[in-house]
Amino acid sequence: MEITEMPVANASLLDEATAAAEAVQMSYNVHNGKRKKYFASYSIFPQTIEVMKTKCHAIGIDLELGDVREFDWSKANEYSGMMVQNPDNFGTFTDYEELGVKVKENKMVFTIIADILANTIFKTPGAMGADIACGSAQRMGIPFGYGGPHPGYFASTDKLKRKLPGRIIGISKDVHGN
Repeated sequence: MEITEMPVANASLLDEATAAAEAVQMSYNVHNGKRKKYFASYSIFPQTIEVMKTKCHAIGIDLELGDVREFDWSKANEYSGMMVQNPDNFGTFTDYEELGVKVKENKMVFTIIADILANTIFKTPGAMGADIACGSAQRMGIPFGYGGPHPGYFASTDKLKRKLPGRIIGISKDVHGN
């Protein structure tokens, strides 16, 4: 998906908040349930945080909210992943490239909730080292749907494609090339 600079994309997740919650579960699944904590920035949209809390409670993940600049890296091996948002709830754009390197050094999954249209003028999640990018696709002109949720998008690195929620559509070939 060029707009995120990530090679694998999925769509039609219910909305941005659900896509973020799926990213938390995917990070947990990458570590086979051995890292039961997840760190998310307090500046993520509040409605997204609420959906994430619900998902984490249901599957036994300890969701911790805080300032990513104050994360205790000495305990990073307890966390399956970290999530930030661009722009965040305060309208701030941040270059998370250095954070992405640090997250990867600690074998955590790095997720950026990104405004899909802002990716056309700002550094993309892929360029900042994200393993997962997700967000709302409403900005691409999809109508409100009579007050219902907006479609979400979800993209990841090739390494994580087998853990993506939903299905990947592709072409299957048998041993005879059919």
